Amino acid sequence: MKKTSKKNPFQKIALFFDKWLITPITKFFLFVIDFFTGNAKTLERIITNRQSLVVISLLFALLTFYIVDSKSTTLVDNSAEVLYGQAVKAIYNEESYVVEGLPETVDVTLIGKTWDVYLAKQYPASGIIVDLQDLKPGTHKVAMKYKHSVASVQYKLDPSTVTIVIYKKVSEARELSADIIHREKLDEKLNIDDVKLNLDRVIIKGAEYKLNQVATVKALIDIDLLVNPKVGSATLSDLPLIAYDKLGEKVDVEIVAEKVEATLTISSPSKEVPVKIFTEGELNGKSIRSLTPSVAQVILYGSTDVLEKIDYLPVEIDISGVDKDKEYTINLTKPMGVRAINQKTIRVNLIVGEVVSKEVSGVSVNISNLNPAYKAQALDATSSAITVIVKGSKEVVDAIDSSMIRATVDLSDLGPGNHEVEVNVTGTDLRAVYTPRVKKVKVRITS
Repeated sequence: MKKTSKKNPFQKIALFFDKWLITPITKFFLFVIDFFTGNAKTLERIITNRQSLVVISLLFALLTFYIVDSKSTTLVDNSAEVLYGQAVKAIYNEESYVVEGLPETVDVTLIGKTWDVYLAKQYPASGIIVDLQDLKPGTHKVAMKYKHSVASVQYKLDPSTVTIVIYKKVSEARELSADIIHREKLDEKLNIDDVKLNLDRVIIKGAEYKLNQVATVKALIDIDLLVNPKVGSATLSDLPLIAYDKLGEKVDVEIVAEKVEATLTISSPSKEVPVKIFTEGELNGKSIRSLTPSVAQVILYGSTDVLEKIDYLPVEIDISGVDKDKEYTINLTKPMGVRAINQKTIRVNLIVGEVVSKEVSGVSVNISNLNPAYKAQALDATSSAITVIVKGSKEVVDAIDSSMIRATVDLSDLGPGNHEVEVNVTGTDLRAVYTPRVKKVKVRITS
């Protein structure tokens, strides 16, 4: 396929004669003059000879004819050019109907003489026109027309015909809600408490079956558009509106609304909570004398509802096989719903000591997870209060009494009757190890 030049016609003709006629002849004469500079007399005899001049003129005439004949055919040869992505314009009543199946663009191939194709490209048509004014709702096969400017050029459209469906346009009022995107890009210490839109409802228009697919209409609030967000309020304008189906996929309908604005209320809720150390595993023949974090309190950032449910920040360290003092560096993990912590890491200093033990008697047994329709009681005194063996360093063990120990039995899934259940013991001082002297106790459940 040959491509036409983008220069105007006069430039093309001038360049053609300059390249293939004037320049070659000039170079030839310069060569001849240079060649015969030292042989002026010989050159003079040849030029003054009538027969020599005839031969030279004939040779130049033949050369000129050959060049013109071989090159000028490019102006009359057939060629083709493709105009890609030509816009399609449909003519119909857009307020009353919806058209589906019509492509946005088509490709147009121009076929004809090189010069004609070149002219056609310089004076393109106004686009592809599809006149649908006389069509009623339903399925139709329509031809697309290209209003060309050069009659001698053949125009081929791809596609040239399409099948479309025309629907009657209907409208409905729908509630408008907000959807925040790129929320993760907001400063971790900030929280969006509230979003208020200046419109509660919008009108959606389209084919009836499309409107039936719409589950929600949302105004998209992009956090990226907030300039230097800080505590207070911020307003975003010209928010895009998107209709979604029940699966969260976009639905192509027309949404009619005036300028939509959103006012965001930004806060920075925080809460200071203590760090609570938990251990995993057992020391190697030693006890915990102390577990001291480098930071006793941390500040958590998140929504107010989340922070209200958090009383401490748990930190777990593995003491398996440790038999001497050790310092741990712990990366703090944010609890669920917490956006930020003012500390990234803390150090925990473990001091070990020799193991001592003592027995703490009179620890009451508590009942948990009992069906509300039942009652439970211990069958004997040894089941209502037990003795617990406490092991740890001397300083820790000496400070523990029965009020610091809790014994419980889990009665979930148990019905009326006598049962022997395992007892579980915990203590408020996590540096000690608590073991019940009796593993099981007896209880009676009644209706």
